[in-house]
Amino acid sequence: MTPEQYVQDKAASSGSSFYYAFLFLPPERRAAITAFYAFCREVDDVVDDAVDMGIAAKKLAWWQAEVNQTFHDKPTHPVMQALLPHCKIYGIQDQHLQAVIDGCLMDLQQTRYLDYTDLQRYCHLVAGVVGEVAAKIFGQTDPQTTQYAHKLGQAFQLTNIIRDVGEDARRGRIYLPMSELKQFDVKAHELLNYSKSTATTDFDQRFQALMQSQTQRAHTLYDDAMQLLPAVDFRAQKPGLMMASIYRSLLRKIEQERYPVLNQRTHLSPLRKLWLAWKVQALGRV
Repeated sequence: MTPEQYVQDKAASSGSSFYYAFLFLPPERRAAITAFYAFCREVDDVVDDAVDMGIAAKKLAWWQAEVNQTFHDKPTHPVMQALLPHCKIYGIQDQHLQAVIDGCLMDLQQTRYLDYTDLQRYCHLVAGVVGEVAAKIFGQTDPQTTQYAHKLGQAFQLTNIIRDVGEDARRGRIYLPMSELKQFDVKAHELLNYSKSTATTDFDQRFQALMQSQTQRAHTLYDDAMQLLPAVDFRAQKPGLMMASIYRSLLRKIEQERYPVLNQRTHLSPLRKLWLAWKVQALGRV
C-alpha cells in the first residue's frame, strides 16, 4: 500500500463530514488535505483508543519526534510520507502539526475545563490551528482568512463537544466549562452517571438550559466566522463552507431533538451531507 492509498483509506474510513467537502477539491489540493486530515486522525486516535495513559503519552511523544524528523526530510510513517510533499507548497509548518499533538496531550492530562477561556486554548490547538492549515490548502489569498478559518474551526469543535457530551462523560471527560455547569446548576456527577431511566424532569430542564447556552455560543462563532471571510477568498474556501453547512445542520438537528446527547449520538445521513456539500458548491449557499 502506498502512502497515498493509506491516507485515502484513513480519511474515508472515518466517516467524517470533512470527507464530503474534500470530494469537490481539485486532485492536488484533495491529496494535501486528505494527508493532513489523516495525520489529525492518527494522533486523535491515540487518545480515543487509549487504555493506558502512559502508553498513549509515549505514542504522542513518538509522533512529536516523527513530525520533527519529517521536517528534516526523514519521514517514516506513511501519513507523514504522504504529507511532506505538500508542506512547502501550502505553507504547512512543524509548529502547526506539533500544536495538534499538544492538543491531544491536553486530552491525556486534563478531563475538566474551569471556564470557557480554559476551553478556548484546547479548541485553539485541536481545531483552530487545523482550520488555519485547511484554509491554506484550500487556496487562501487574504491574510484575514486566517481569522475566519480559526473561528470556524472553533465552531466545529464546540459542535463536536455538544454532540459528544454523553460519549465523553462515559470516558470520564467533561468539556463543558465547570463554571457554566455551576451557573445552570448541573452537577458533574449527573453527567458522568447519567441514566435515561433515572433522569428527572428537573435535571432535563437544567441540562437543556445549559446546552442551549453552549449552542448559542457555537452559532455566534459560525456567524462571526462568516463575517470575517473576505469576498476574494469565498470561492477558494468553499470546502470549509461545506463543512460549516454540514456541522451547523447537525447542531440544529441536536437543538430540534432537544439535546438527546447524553444517551445517543446525533448523525446526518451520508446523502444529507453530500446534498449540503453540493448545495454550497453549486449554489454558493451555506
